Amino acid sequence: MATKTTEGLRDRCVSQFSVFMANKVGRLNEVVKLFAERAIHIVALTVIDTADSAIARMAVTDPAAARDLFHEHGVAHTECRLVVVELPNGATDLGMVLSSLLMAECNIHFTYSFLVQPHGKQLLGLHVDDDEVAANVLMQNGFRLLTQKDISR
Repeated sequence: MATKTTEGLRDRCVSQFSVFMANKVGRLNEVVKLFAERAIHIVALTVIDTADSAIARMAVTDPAAARDLFHEHGVAHTECRLVVVELPNGATDLGMVLSSLLMAECNIHFTYSFLVQPHGKQLLGLHVDDDEVAANVLMQNGFRLLTQKDISR
């Protein structure tokens, strides 16, 4: 059974998938078409390219449906949580977000921006070594965190 802290943290985070695919023309488009067939939308995306393969990191509107689709089609993937922070002043807030996490000694593994702006504000997704510390320190510094419900339709 999950603790209240764990449940609260899960509610404050967004699911992110890392999809492993062959580095070939059109492969990402194939994944996007599979999503479109189920009305799943990618709301954040970054692609890491290597010589032999690519990793597409993404957040979607319906993680459960995406998970099912990946299993049905044998798509290699992993899943983790992102802390998604709203940047009310856009890029000028980045320094404050980073400073807040540094002061809390919270390491950032990777970050990328979102394609959607549910409240008209820019969003930054952060994969950190301690979701709970990151979420708490960002909220204490006046930042709003978005949840899966906020980015889903």
